[in-house]
Amino acid sequence: MAGHSKWKNIAHRKEKTDAQRAKIFTKLSREIIVAVREGGSDPAANPRLKDCVAKARQNNVPSDNIRRVIEKAAGGTGGENYEAVRYEGYGTGGTAVIVEAMTDNRNRTAGEMRHYFDKFGGNLGAAGCVSWSFDKKGVLIADAEGRDEDALMMLALDAGASDFSAEDGVFEIITEPDAFPAVRDKLESGGIAFLQARTEMVPQTWVSLSGEEDAKKMRRLLDALEDNDDVQEVWHNWENEE
Repeated sequence: MAGHSKWKNIAHRKEKTDAQRAKIFTKLSREIIVAVREGGSDPAANPRLKDCVAKARQNNVPSDNIRRVIEKAAGGTGGENYEAVRYEGYGTGGTAVIVEAMTDNRNRTAGEMRHYFDKFGGNLGAAGCVSWSFDKKGVLIADAEGRDEDALMMLALDAGASDFSAEDGVFEIITEPDAFPAVRDKLESGGIAFLQARTEMVPQTWVSLSGEEDAKKMRRLLDALEDNDDVQEVWHNWENEE
């Protein structure tokens, strides 16, 4: 399990992510709106909203902005009626790709997803065609600098984590999805700050792309998907992305 979240790849793209903060806030706002409409405006009583708020804070969204989106959604003025939808397909070299989207127009979003896959050498598949080869896990990443590995490992395992590893200057803590909120909250209450804390679709196997052209097409596919306003998350099993 160690190293599965590809933290180096995430860090490598951080500069791009920071430059698109407004786009990220738009996507996070959709998640918050849907969470409020499904479970209410109190994060303490709405686990999905609590996770959305934590995710927004990790992306440096100001608390006032988060509060305004929650109030707007609770008042029934949160804009369009978004629904969650998943797309699955294959990129170059047989790589598996899962796209989590939130849309107010399924036909538009499906057409855009199909266009991206076709344009960059892949193909959009049927529901379930690749998700069977991924496992949903909670993933928490903490900076290793200045922290005692054994002490943090024991704290994480006592909190309910299922795995712990140290790699590339970070500690990676893995949980089952249901245990993720409790583990995150307990470690944060113990003074642990996370570089990343979220649930992920974790590949069971990885695919390496050896050809430069295949790598370029795959990178362009991922960039196009991530830049789409309807797309919330993109999961894939490209091993040598960096």
